[in-house]
Amino acid sequence: MKYLVTGAAGFIGFHVSQKLCQQGHDVIGIDNLNDYYDVSLKEARLNELMPFDNFSFVKLDLANREGIAALFTNEKFDRVIHLAAQAGVRYSIDNPMAYADSNLIGHLTILEGCRNNNVEHLVYASSSSVYGLNNKTPFSTSDSIDHPISLYAATKKSNELMSHTYSHLYNIPTTGLRFFTVYGPWGRPDMALFKFTKAIVEGKPIDVYNHGDMRRDFTYIDDIVEGILRIQNIIPEKSSDWNVETGSASMSSAPYKVFNIGNGNPVKLLDFVESLENSLGKEAQKNFMPMQAGDVYQTYADVEDLYNIANYKPSISVPDGVDNFVNWYKDFYNV
Repeated sequence: MKYLVTGAAGFIGFHVSQKLCQQGHDVIGIDNLNDYYDVSLKEARLNELMPFDNFSFVKLDLANREGIAALFTNEKFDRVIHLAAQAGVRYSIDNPMAYADSNLIGHLTILEGCRNNNVEHLVYASSSSVYGLNNKTPFSTSDSIDHPISLYAATKKSNELMSHTYSHLYNIPTTGLRFFTVYGPWGRPDMALFKFTKAIVEGKPIDVYNHGDMRRDFTYIDDIVEGILRIQNIIPEKSSDWNVETGSASMSSAPYKVFNIGNGNPVKLLDFVESLENSLGKEAQKNFMPMQAGDVYQTYADVEDLYNIANYKPSISVPDGVDNFVNWYKDFYNV
């Protein structure tokens, strides 16, 4: 099949594009290569994809309405995996307008492209951050997501609402995936594992927020990719007997579905740091800090729905995943 993967130079988009190409699909990857983090890392990911004859890259911004519309018209995609977004909870506090352009307008241009070109399935990235002030764990797709605590989270909830509208109005099958703390080789420099590794290698202290009293449902990149590729083959259908009063919030009478995609096993932040120390053979200097605005104490995914529908179960442990990242980091940066 022919796929559009948005954010193909990004962490998850790169891995998804690589796997689709290995499976023999044609992949058009787009990315605007912005400087939110080191552009050379994005370019290095693209260099890994370029040897595939079935991969093509187009530098394009999601907010470019005419450019996105022309791409859809010219390429006639079978399916779309929409992973591009302005990422980062903390960055959204200082740079809110970037999230409106990429995450709201950008999502709308993708929905319009799907509507006008008979795309058979749109899979898009949501986020565990939509659970906001929820204290009940594990987070379930049946829980309220009405109280986000960052603009980033609010845009991701908006993406789900926009997708439902298009599923309802135009019968476009859409599936949202709420990612839970993805990590692994080729990861983002603004994520904790990358920042911690760089600091420890350079003999600098690491900032540990909420004095280390945090838990994250760390999910290894290979497990995430496996979940994405399984779910893009399971196309939502209309459900005429569903209603708002008694039906699950994760589905609809429209061809619409939302899943959590995570490990289902929250890990203490200090245990995660200990795994990293073991992998590097070096102890971290810890600078304990208060909780940052927009952060949540714990993320914890209920993935039973995804397991039941797609037989999806993450298999990579945190120590193994951290080892794999450290090996990649040392190789990539020659340390």
